[in-house]
Amino acid sequence: MEFLTQPWPWYVAGPIIGLFVPLLYWAGNKPMGISSSLRHTCAACVPANIPFFKYDWKAQGGWNMLFVLGVTIGGFIGGYLFANPDPIALSESTVQDLTALGITSFEGFIPKDLFSFDMILTPVGFIVMVLGGFLVGFGARYAGGCTSGHAISGISALQTASIMATIGFFAGGLIMTHLIFPLIF
Repeated sequence: MEFLTQPWPWYVAGPIIGLFVPLLYWAGNKPMGISSSLRHTCAACVPANIPFFKYDWKAQGGWNMLFVLGVTIGGFIGGYLFANPDPIALSESTVQDLTALGITSFEGFIPKDLFSFDMILTPVGFIVMVLGGFLVGFGARYAGGCTSGHAISGISALQTASIMATIGFFAGGLIMTHLIFPLIF
């Protein structure tokens, strides 16, 4: 059971995730992704008369809601039942880079300097978490899928739009990390 509490190397976890792509296509011609689940959840739970949410979400998203449930249960099992009690091991260069950005305390992989309830009440925290979260969600729907959907399913299906979107995700991450983030912290 100890292997469940240790981080798995990329060469084990990556192929396991990668094998789900053809399995989902084989089982029901379904691409692997998570962003459309938010739309399905809103369509199921929000009784508003919004045209974007007026569709048969059960026919389109029933399997996707089960996928989200599985991800949630798996996250709980991995994060609480099989949690590694040891602090995460970061390389010295990573610690130096994060310290230079003002990030000094962690809870697991989460920098507490960025992601805490107290942080959301500050102007910078509001911008990073609330406005940033909205932009990520909007961008995922505007791009026709999320990072996992495009990078895992789309690229494996050789879709040009997914390759372009993934390049944009990486470029945006680099711009945020090296240009915008140092300006706001």
